[in-house]
Amino acid sequence: MDKLINDFSFGLFFWQLLLFLLLLFILRRFAWKPILNAVNEREKTIEDSLNQAKKAREEMANLKSENEKILKEAKIERDVILKEARTMKDNIIAKAKESAQVEADRLVEIAREAIQNEKSAAMTELKNQIAALSIDVAEKVLNKELSDKAAQETLAKEMIKETKLN
Repeated sequence: MDKLINDFSFGLFFWQLLLFLLLLFILRRFAWKPILNAVNEREKTIEDSLNQAKKAREEMANLKSENEKILKEAKIERDVILKEARTMKDNIIAKAKESAQVEADRLVEIAREAIQNEKSAAMTELKNQIAALSIDVAEKVLNKELSDKAAQETLAKEMIKETKLN
């Protein structure tokens, strides 16, 4: 019986080995290639996806640095424009002050000339009135011949009271 069991075990082992090899051959021929192709294709897809992700990260980094560069340039340009605007404002204010000062000086000079002209005209008018008064007084004094000095002084005082200055 031991021999039968040994023969049966050996036979069973042989047939199992033969079936295993046959199954291995069939799997290798029909299943391994598609499975390996699918695994290789999946591996390639994953690798491509990782490469694309890496490229996307690099592009994002490039875009970020480019955006920072553009932002720096914009800030520099803004500062230049603000500086030019301040300079223009200061120039406009300085020119306005200068022209206002020139205009004020011109108006003061015109006013001085007008005052001087009015003063000269007033002095001329005053001299003319004094001359006319002097002539009137002299005429009246000459028209009246007075002998004493006291009467002449009284007459001069009366004439001065009668005469009005315009």
